[in-house]
Amino acid sequence: MTARPWLIGLAIAALAAGCGGAPPAPAPPTPAGTGTAAPAGASAAAQPAVAPKEPQAGPPLPPATYDAKGRRDPFTPITIAREAASLNVSTARLVGVVQGRSGPMALVEAPDGIGYILKVGDALGDGRVTTITSTTVTFAVTARGAQKSTSLTLRLATE
Repeated sequence: MTARPWLIGLAIAALAAGCGGAPPAPAPPTPAGTGTAAPAGASAAAQPAVAPKEPQAGPPLPPATYDAKGRRDPFTPITIAREAASLNVSTARLVGVVQGRSGPMALVEAPDGIGYILKVGDALGDGRVTTITSTTVTFAVTARGAQKSTSLTLRLATE
């Protein structure tokens, strides 16, 4: 089998063209003010990073104010604990009973119209919830002065 001379010449030329005939890559530019170039073969990631400029401080902001417009200020703490502590459980009214994931919850309304959602163990005024059924809620009322501790049961109104 004889090889054609032009085919062999073409193969040799292709091999010679792919063998390192390209010039080396230029060195990366030097950072301003350093005066030194990175060593050959060093990557750009090895150079120290340039810190970004910090923004200048602007004029001070005016103080924030809140205009309530007849509503409760959301930035003041709520003081329900003192109000609920003076509440007498005997003046409260059972409005409803709801079955929740953790058990039944009683919907109790105070004489001033504020509603409370209570579960067993919660305190309301001078009492602590001991049991809740589908129509009643029972409180253990703490003793005052010479009185004894008692229990009080509120029932749903049957209207």
